Amino acid sequence: MVRNRDTQDRFKEISISEFFEKNKHILGFDSPQKSMFMVVKEALDNSLDACEENSILPDISVSIRKDHTDQYTVTVEDNGPGINRQEIPKVFGQLLYGSRFHRLRQTRGQQGIGITAAILYGQITTGKVSNVKSKIAGDEVAFEFRLGINVKDNTANIVEEKPVIWNRVSGTSVSIPLRGKYQVGRQSIFEYLKETAVSNPNMQLLFTDPDNRKYIFNRALEVPSKPSVPVKPYPLGLEMGEVQSMAKESHEKSMWSFLTSDFNRISRNLASEILKLAGIEENKDPRQITLHEISALREAFTKVKMMPPPTDCLSPLGEEFIIKGLKNVYEDHHPSFYCRPVIRKASVYNGNPFAVEAGLVYGGDIRGDDQVRIVRYANKVPLLYQPGACAITRAISETDWRSYGLEQRQGTGIPFGPAIIFVHVYGVRLPYTSESKEAIANVEAIMEEIKLAMKIMGRSLKSFMNKKDKRQKINEKFRLVQSLIPEIARKAASIVNEDQPAVGPIISKIANVVFIKENTVQRDDSMEIEVEIINYSGEERSFTLYASPPTGDVPEEGISWNIDNLLPSESRKVSFTMKGKFIDYAGTDYYFKGIDPVYVQGGELLPSDWNVKSVKIEEGETQDEQ
Repeated sequence: MVRNRDTQDRFKEISISEFFEKNKHILGFDSPQKSMFMVVKEALDNSLDACEENSILPDISVSIRKDHTDQYTVTVEDNGPGINRQEIPKVFGQLLYGSRFHRLRQTRGQQGIGITAAILYGQITTGKVSNVKSKIAGDEVAFEFRLGINVKDNTANIVEEKPVIWNRVSGTSVSIPLRGKYQVGRQSIFEYLKETAVSNPNMQLLFTDPDNRKYIFNRALEVPSKPSVPVKPYPLGLEMGEVQSMAKESHEKSMWSFLTSDFNRISRNLASEILKLAGIEENKDPRQITLHEISALREAFTKVKMMPPPTDCLSPLGEEFIIKGLKNVYEDHHPSFYCRPVIRKASVYNGNPFAVEAGLVYGGDIRGDDQVRIVRYANKVPLLYQPGACAITRAISETDWRSYGLEQRQGTGIPFGPAIIFVHVYGVRLPYTSESKEAIANVEAIMEEIKLAMKIMGRSLKSFMNKKDKRQKINEKFRLVQSLIPEIARKAASIVNEDQPAVGPIISKIANVVFIKENTVQRDDSMEIEVEIINYSGEERSFTLYASPPTGDVPEEGISWNIDNLLPSESRKVSFTMKGKFIDYAGTDYYFKGIDPVYVQGGELLPSDWNVKSVKIEEGETQDEQ
């Protein structure tokens, strides 16, 4: 009896809150600096998810107040839809409580741990409770809670609850006291907010640091993020226990209706085919299915022809968000080239859809003697820690960048050069290396998709460099033609003691092309670009000229001019202005249509997929004048 009583004393059930109280490092709270970062991250992710799910343009403020030597208060406030009063204690005071875990869709948060764990960390390290305030649109008052977590029961410990007047239509504010350390650098809170602004160019963000310095990340896009749509489980990739749980919890009365109603991509005919292959009767109650039948069912899933999983459960950033985000945050580097974002089609890992999108910024005053900077994202969330363990870093390192113009020793490793590589991997259930979601696991299917995206971007970078070299050679040829032939004519005329002849027809006979030449003048906050078109051919020419600047505050679709009736030896000038300062301006790409490309130097034939919704600017007008 004594032995049994000892056994009962040794074995005790603990709650999930009590477990994480003793093992907070599992969730990323493993140092004062990183713990403060995690608190900001979890609160900000919640705010962005809430705004995205309700198609709201995010307006968020993050502030860090220093209370004592190593104690701070982190406050994150948003303009989201707000949280119902009855739900606040559960959302902020109960681990594993949330609305996302049981729905298959892409979100920043998933398990219902993050913000509650942040409040738990603050309680552990300071002994203080957190302050939560929330208001739903249409309500006259907001409700404010001072609450902590009862770790024994995994429930909220409400210290105070009261209605308050809050000058907001709707939103949520959470203030968490904690012990931490505020630092600057590559893995700092400021860098996290900066990279969050890249993936959320429709966000207005105000950050106040512990020294009361304010930083504003302005909204660059007035378009709400596209929310993902919940979907049913896809049959392929489900484990035995998952199918068993689904069968026991199903409301359907037969296996046939269970397959057609509770799974995705299983039609009526396909359900009959699957059950026939598995040797299961169509009318059998799902709750009576055996493990042997589940195994046969999973085997049958792999033998039938099934459509890929739907992709509306995914929420990509998209080309416009990526290019606007990169320009908005990295314009201070004055890049000479923004690669057109690569958007890969959705693939499948373990039965769940995922996809990769990427962008690249090159040139300007980005350091060229250092490794390229890699900015990693998973489900729109920046990944600042564990870069060496991440599939994104490994895939970039295993790509041979030498053929694309970047330096790389032996064709492996992170390349060197003045570039920033942006990679976003998004999916329903991404495989992370740990619960803190700091790196994506090295899954072959994901790495292959990243590598393919890198190769496409590499080819775009190489094409840009080739165009830059070609442009320099054309300008040199133009300079020689314009300087040497007039000089030869002048000397020849002086030798024979005759008047100098007109050199235009002579140049036309020699060159027989239309030259497109660019001249630039850099002002304090803008660059003036003058385009000179000279007809050094023997015939009158008419065509449309398009300009596609590599950067700057001009329409991405391009600028166009109608060059009509350009006579032989005649020149015409058009111009436009780009706002900003350009340290390493590599030139604008010029395209044309309506003329044989044999007769043009300095431009290329308009691609068939070009977006011709361009802004027409009349001769001599600048973009600002319009």
